[in-house]
Amino acid sequence: MSIEIRRASPPDLDALAPMFDAYRQFYEQRADAARARGFIAARLEAADSVILLALIDGRPAGFAQLFPSFSSVRTGLLWILNDLYVAGDCRQRGVGRALLSACVAHGEQTGAVGLQLETQRTNNVAQALYVEQGWEMDEEFCSFHYPLENHR
Repeated sequence: MSIEIRRASPPDLDALAPMFDAYRQFYEQRADAARARGFIAARLEAADSVILLALIDGRPAGFAQLFPSFSSVRTGLLWILNDLYVAGDCRQRGVGRALLSACVAHGEQTGAVGLQLETQRTNNVAQALYVEQGWEMDEEFCSFHYPLENHR
């Protein structure tokens, strides 16, 4: 078994869209293949995010999506690891670890001051992986969200 991680490009849309739809369903969104495809297609076309595609023996196995942001306090580029997904039949095979390592490498290559992510409090499996890989849980700051109804 060989895991390859590479930056996705528009020709990868067919591989990414179903995984992105499954990722959204994991977070209790209804299945919507067209919406998932449209969102990923727009990101790939605009190149406003970095999508890393994981392949096992050439077959799509997962992805990570990073969005650029900035830290005013640290005065530098900050990458938001917004999405991390491993296909169900590819879990427990090192794909998540490989994607996290590739995200960190991307941050280092771009001179970022850090990477940031958030996950559900109940997602203990992911949290254990993050800690194992050197990510630190924020115990100081609270995270707040303001939902806008037009995109539920």
